[in-house]
Amino acid sequence: MHRLKDRVAVITGAGSGIGLATARRFAAEGARVVCVDVDPATGEEAAAEVGGLFVRADVTVEEDVAAVYETTFKTYGSVDIAFNNAGISPPEDDSILVTGLNAWRRVQDVNLTSVYLCCKHVIPYMRRQGRGCIVNTASFTAVMGSATSQISYTASKGGVLAMTRELGVQFAREGIRVNALCPGPVNTPLLQELFAKDPERARRRLVHVPLGRFAEASEIAAAVAFLASDDASFITASQFLVDGGISGAYVTPLDA
Repeated sequence: MHRLKDRVAVITGAGSGIGLATARRFAAEGARVVCVDVDPATGEEAAAEVGGLFVRADVTVEEDVAAVYETTFKTYGSVDIAFNNAGISPPEDDSILVTGLNAWRRVQDVNLTSVYLCCKHVIPYMRRQGRGCIVNTASFTAVMGSATSQISYTASKGGVLAMTRELGVQFAREGIRVNALCPGPVNTPLLQELFAKDPERARRRLVHVPLGRFAEASEIAAAVAFLASDDASFITASQFLVDGGISGAYVTPLDA
């Protein structure tokens, strides 16, 4: 399919995980892809693979974020899709009883403030065009609680969800759709690193997934491609759960 033919898509956190999988999917769907990452090595590699443009940026720095969209517009003449995906989940973000203020602030900056900055600076381009699509990465944790808490991560994703709803409503009549992607646990380097340090945490989470496994990044990328395409033209200000059934489960199935 080429649902995104000739559209210009900006992806933050494009060097690995969901961002990289989405860069591949967007390119396969016909988009011109701008890969944004703080790591030049992985970002340049991703851009080269999909025939796109790499822009290095720290998404917590407003000047960097503004430069991403300015560069994109100067290069391609439009900014049609923004996938605001960059995020972190460091081990020092734990229960509220032990998580320090510095850890709290770092996660909020990367996971929530960066989405604010990206939306703030991409929406003016989309308003001038009279069209655009924004997909913000939230999480299933934004709609559920967990006994194995990552307090700042959870709070940051809840903030993304609320901000997405507001922006989706505010700019709907200007042709700009804004939706929040809410993945369940995904088999990415971020998750692998977290669970390698705490296998019990992995086991406790996996047992609650009705499908019995974690998602692959390509499965999440497929959902992003849908939300970015005209197939989702009547979807805005929504939370789009791709969580293997976690948020709908009271008791999970017994193993066969």
